[in-house]
Amino acid sequence: MARIWIKEPLAVYQDVVADCRGGIVVEQSKIVELLGLNEQPSFPVDEVFDARNLVVIPGLINTHHHFYQTLTRCLPEAMNKPLFPWLKVLYRVWERLTPELLEVSSELAAAELMLSGCTTICDHHYVFPKGLEQAIDIQIAAVQHLGARATLTRGSMSLGESQGGLPPDSVIQTEADIIADSERLLKSYHDPKEGSMIQLALAPCSPFSVSEQLMKDTAELARQYQVSLHTHLAETVDENHFCVQKYGMRPTDYLEHCGWLRKGTWLAHGIHFTDEEIYRLGQAEVGIAHCPTSNMLLASGTCPTLELEQAGCHIGLGVDGSASNDCSNMMQEVRQSLLQQRLKYGTEKITQHTVLNWATRGSAKVLGRSDIGAIEVGKQADLAMFVLDELRFSGAADPIAALVLCGAQKVSHLMVAGQWAVEDGLLHIDLEALRLHHTELARRLL
Repeated sequence: MARIWIKEPLAVYQDVVADCRGGIVVEQSKIVELLGLNEQPSFPVDEVFDARNLVVIPGLINTHHHFYQTLTRCLPEAMNKPLFPWLKVLYRVWERLTPELLEVSSELAAAELMLSGCTTICDHHYVFPKGLEQAIDIQIAAVQHLGARATLTRGSMSLGESQGGLPPDSVIQTEADIIADSERLLKSYHDPKEGSMIQLALAPCSPFSVSEQLMKDTAELARQYQVSLHTHLAETVDENHFCVQKYGMRPTDYLEHCGWLRKGTWLAHGIHFTDEEIYRLGQAEVGIAHCPTSNMLLASGTCPTLELEQAGCHIGLGVDGSASNDCSNMMQEVRQSLLQQRLKYGTEKITQHTVLNWATRGSAKVLGRSDIGAIEVGKQADLAMFVLDELRFSGAADPIAALVLCGAQKVSHLMVAGQWAVEDGLLHIDLEALRLHHTELARRLL
């Protein structure tokens, strides 16, 4: 692997003070030097990459997504509905998922994320109709093909409509099958080491789609294999009411009851908490995948990010599924977070630095990783590079702020573990062929 000097970038985003106007030196998969202005690398390099026109930031880290939902964007029957009715419409479509559909939708979602500056992608797959038992294996192959770093979560649903749950029985699995497959996947794919390209977590979909026993058994399996736990929680008021009616307690209490209120757990959305619940979540260092676009589209509410962060929670960003976002663009999600959160907290408390930190270092902490999320010596060389040559950027005085405030959409270059994954705005796959195939499959599914 080459020793690369990313020379004299236009600007570099860091959340710590360090002079790197002279550039960044990468060797193998790591950042090995940060150079001040007019400084030269300590050792000879194999490649000098001219970054004079590029704004460099740490690779963005997505903490919540549903790849398969790229097939059901803007579905008329599901539009303009809150979460529960929206899900009931879409489950009847998703029950027809096949291995081919999942493979293509996963590759398209991953490609979309990477082109928006995302180096570590995360997915929560929990729909397992008959014939899709190898879903996570399919997703792993897709992200490896593209060269992305990934945290993939083995989702599950065991509580169907016949048992008082929300999903139809056609998309659920038995609890024995779920636990057995979770253990198989952890043994086969999970790599806990520094610089890992594939990590797994265990992720029952939500309190309204799995049994109490499965929540507890999954927590025990995660403890045994030392992996993280993930689920949707406190996304809507309806969910809170469901938990009270079914379990006699609110979602946070139920989480603690099932052994989930602990470090290594992260929650998607995390909107409807009381002050006391926020305190407990912070004490346990629970992570929150903040998904502003989805929350706005479904009118679910606004995540209390600053209260959660002050209490001790880690805050990361997630695009959520493309049926409740309609795209998978992480840079767009950064901007959406800034706009939404300013409505709650004001302009001085939510800045471009706040939201970029959530999308990088904060997201890394949510996923339990200390080797990514920042441009520092010793960190993995995961870098997103943008060129400000579009009309939207003309006149922008601050290059870093321009990425967020002017609305950057696509990277020029993307590096993952020291390897070029995107060059001159192009992934190393035929994107047009992928798009046409994906479009045809989506039409067939509907």
